Amino acid sequence: MITSGIFFKNFELKKKSPKIKKKLEKFIAENNSITQSLKKNYQDFFKKKELKKYKSFKNIRVIGMGGSSLGTEAIYDFLKYKITKKFTFINNLNPKFKKENNKKILNLIVSKSGNTIETIVNANILIKKKDKNIFITENKKNYLYLLGQKLKADIIHHNNYIGGRYSVLSEVGMLPAELMGLDSKKFRQFNNLIKNRKFLNALISNVGSTLYFIKKEKFNSIIINYDKQSENLFNWYQQLIAESLGKKSKGLLPIISSMPRDNHSVMQLYLDGFKKNFFTFFYVDEKNSTKIINKDVLSPYNFIKNKSVGNIAFAQKKASENIFKKKNIPFRSFEIKKRDEKTLGELFCFFMLETILLGKALKVNPYDQPAVETIKKETRNILI
Repeated sequence: MITSGIFFKNFELKKKSPKIKKKLEKFIAENNSITQSLKKNYQDFFKKKELKKYKSFKNIRVIGMGGSSLGTEAIYDFLKYKITKKFTFINNLNPKFKKENNKKILNLIVSKSGNTIETIVNANILIKKKDKNIFITENKKNYLYLLGQKLKADIIHHNNYIGGRYSVLSEVGMLPAELMGLDSKKFRQFNNLIKNRKFLNALISNVGSTLYFIKKEKFNSIIINYDKQSENLFNWYQQLIAESLGKKSKGLLPIISSMPRDNHSVMQLYLDGFKKNFFTFFYVDEKNSTKIINKDVLSPYNFIKNKSVGNIAFAQKKASENIFKKKNIPFRSFEIKKRDEKTLGELFCFFMLETILLGKALKVNPYDQPAVETIKKETRNILI
């Protein structure tokens, strides 16, 4: 156990990583805006008491792209059992939007730059006069800032120094978390984690192993996910890894497999196909998983009696890990013992720190996305 909620088994490589340890120590000492947002004492650009006026809203719509939405979606799905309000996420363009004219809706419009064209288009189509609106954007006179002023909406400052994919533990993710009825302070575990030797050792050795795979030209990082409620966590992770590291002809391609469904499609390739992959198994231990109905089980399958759906999924995970081990296919494994804010915050921290350390080791800037900016400019040129 690297924390009280996370059991982690690293890749079976004995790679010492003294340089990674030094990079981690240096990063922690830098105390930049990203590390600040991970700490309990981070000063959000909103006050909890100011959100009380939105307490009556049962339908909340988040309009944003990429990191402006994905982290919040991960929180909502992973902790849905705690949340009574309905959140809808508008995170893409849709030529045929279904307009909800009769519902009392709170719109949360998020864009760091305030000039994201998809967010502008979606806000233009969906926001109605009777809606209430909160804008999270940089404190500049960008498009969404000006729109927020026009609508007399609350405008929350988006920290200028935290990019979207690293912003989940800032106001971008924590304001909606508070609207969900969750405790934002419980997510921020950085102060505890940097004192946790097991966590730090796992992180450092994990980064060392990943660099070894990259050196061996294994560029496909495949997530074997057994928890449906974590799909958006890995959509967030996919952006984090791909956008942070995909520069200078370097990077990793994160691929998400939903299990056990994908046992019946791509698993054959994973086991016997090309050897350019390494894997992450991810499983959440559900305490109240649905039970098999014993009286309806036919005799050839008596072995599933008294089992739950979770028991069967866990057996499939262990079976897959056993076969991977026999075939010398590299994998690491997460087993989540607690589904709560603290554990999810620890996972966010692990993956963000992992990504930053990989970026520094690969000598790429893990915070920018210059190639994506060229598409934004070209799109604007075509539309003008």
